[in-house]
Amino acid sequence: MKIFIVEDDAVIARKIQQHLIKWNFDGQIVKDFQQVLSEMAAFDPQLILMDISLPFFDGYYWCNEIRKISKVPIIFISSAMDNMNILRAIELGADDYITKPFDLEILMAKIQAILRRTYDFGDSGNLLEHQGLIFNASNFTITYQNETIELTKNEAKIFQKLMENKGKIVTRKKLMLFLWESESYVDDSVLYTTINRLRKKLTDLGLQGFIVTKKGEGYLVES
Repeated sequence: MKIFIVEDDAVIARKIQQHLIKWNFDGQIVKDFQQVLSEMAAFDPQLILMDISLPFFDGYYWCNEIRKISKVPIIFISSAMDNMNILRAIELGADDYITKPFDLEILMAKIQAILRRTYDFGDSGNLLEHQGLIFNASNFTITYQNETIELTKNEAKIFQKLMENKGKIVTRKKLMLFLWESESYVDDSVLYTTINRLRKKLTDLGLQGFIVTKKGEGYLVES
């Protein structure tokens, strides 16, 4: 299980990360506080630990941005103990709130409880990120520069396969087999039409040329 740590106190962040490792979790600390959303999407965690006081934008801002694209559980960790901060965090979609200083074992108990509660229902988010674009395979949405569009099921399946193979050509045959899971349903004209609709949606977001055609071979998203 992967946990994303958004904490600007390097000592606290490192202690949390080390404790997560002891429990066999993969803990990643944010590197750029202006790119929290992109780093989160690229890591695709099962849970986020979020401080309130952060450089550039506070934790409330990032919680709100994350909730636009994902239902991943968020636990706020903060020295603010007043009810107003706690209520605001919950209203923005946080799943829990723990005040500093805290016992790492208590934090771990909260993490495990939320993970059990959340992933009994089976949705881990499944986010893919590339060049600032975030694709959510669980709800068929693409988010880029604060704009979100919805894809059809077939558009989403094609885009997922291309995003999972960034920098590699995905042949038309592989895409069609992935869509219909049987060669008896292959129809090259339907694939062509679906790719064109997908390209138009990406162009409307300002992402012209995001999907490249390799004549006689297939399609790719360049790395």
